[in-house]
Amino acid sequence: MSAAVGAALKKIAIYILGDKDKRGKLFVLIGSIAAGFLGLMCLPVAVLSSMGSMEVEPPEIDKSLFNESAIMAGLSSEQQEQITNIQNQGQAIEDAITSAGVRSQTIKAQLIYMSYFEDVQNFNAESYANLFAVAPNDSDLIAAINSTYGLEIDYDEYMRSYTWVMNSTINEYMFSDEGIKNCADLAAWAENAYVSGWGFMNGFIGERNDTDRIRYADNAGLMLGYLNYNPTDKVFGCDYDTLVYTEQGGLDTIPETAGIGLFDGSQHGIYVGNGEVIFSSADCGYVTKEPVSNGSWTSWCTYEGIEYPQEVEDAIQSVNEDSSSEN
Repeated sequence: MSAAVGAALKKIAIYILGDKDKRGKLFVLIGSIAAGFLGLMCLPVAVLSSMGSMEVEPPEIDKSLFNESAIMAGLSSEQQEQITNIQNQGQAIEDAITSAGVRSQTIKAQLIYMSYFEDVQNFNAESYANLFAVAPNDSDLIAAINSTYGLEIDYDEYMRSYTWVMNSTINEYMFSDEGIKNCADLAAWAENAYVSGWGFMNGFIGERNDTDRIRYADNAGLMLGYLNYNPTDKVFGCDYDTLVYTEQGGLDTIPETAGIGLFDGSQHGIYVGNGEVIFSSADCGYVTKEPVSNGSWTSWCTYEGIEYPQEVEDAIQSVNEDSSSEN
């Protein structure tokens, strides 16, 4: 399935899943085609809530029939027009979110719009995107959206839906440079794993478990997943099977750069700025975030395969010079 067709199918599914007569048939198709299709970026909340308890027995079907043109052909002209409107609005949101400088929040913005904005009139994508740009956190964002549009979105309900969707996919909008493995995107990868509710499981680097369909990573696997993930093809490769790192200095010498590695002698974490670190914890059983000061981190490190900005190179040189002068 091409990326273009996959994106179109996701948008079409948003509308079909809102029709209970078509929903059951589509669930059967979903169960028999591709697990990735479950990562629909804009599923209605009601559908998300019911998916977890559904039992689907996938039949043998001709997968070649499941494509955008085949689905569109089976819909009325009114339904086709509604789907086209959904596609156009989704693209408008993506463009506005990108222009607002918060491209990584595209899926979030589309999910909230598709889930709650059915009765909102005179919607403006640019004004909507600005709420995402200025909100310091999701709680304030939902409060601002409720106030602006007269909605009553329940924050906990939203978080359950958002986490479910994000765990079902890898956020394609989080990468600043898909061609180069860099520390900024490593930090974004870690943040995505955290908000997506990845669990801890030995031997995993971010793939979904075939049994429960949850994404997992072990401690080193959180970094290895980023190194091995191809955002263009949306698959995990196998170029890196061992995390190679270099301890550069104590925490008192760490540069304020998101994507720097932290080490405590046994486990790794990714510094994400604002004094916080994200790591996959065997003790917790999931990817967690906490203040650096809460842990037992002793040094900062760099990873083989990751490119770092000049301020990191300068910090490494400074540490080396200080070490040489002491000797």
